[in-house]
Amino acid sequence: MTADAKSDTTMEQFLTFELAGEAYGIEILKVQEIRGWEPVRMIPNTPAYVKGALNLRGSIVPIVDLRVRFNMETVEYTPMTVVIVMCVQAENGDATVMGIVADAVSDVLDIHSGDIKHTPNLGSKIDTRYIRGMYVGKKNMVLLLDVVKLLNPDEFIEIAGLPASSGGK
Repeated sequence: MTADAKSDTTMEQFLTFELAGEAYGIEILKVQEIRGWEPVRMIPNTPAYVKGALNLRGSIVPIVDLRVRFNMETVEYTPMTVVIVMCVQAENGDATVMGIVADAVSDVLDIHSGDIKHTPNLGSKIDTRYIRGMYVGKKNMVLLLDVVKLLNPDEFIEIAGLPASSGGK
């Protein structure tokens, strides 16, 4: 019981952002930086949700469009469109830097672990594996994403290496 009581009082911070008018959140400790949208280097033979890669101070950073990953309607990027650069730890302990495209960044929320609700069962046709839980705030409901599952670093290891191994072309 002591462990449960302790987890209910643990405070976590989440960076919230918007996609298609809905609020999403990710653990702020995984966020490295927030950048405005800029064109990326296309990478052939990658999933549609991988928009390409950025050269970020010498590191190749795969960029994932969450609208495409979540099968939402795609829209033109605007001056409000951002790339949230995150450092995600793989199961083997290696860290991978990746970015996600969001419509806009909203706020940072302090959330007690006990206030995070379990994801409801939405049926077998709705994929909820990327959702860590839900938080009901004063203004809206925020879907809290599991960044490690959403941006599984093992999926991106080869993608991140493609531009560097292309041999000068």
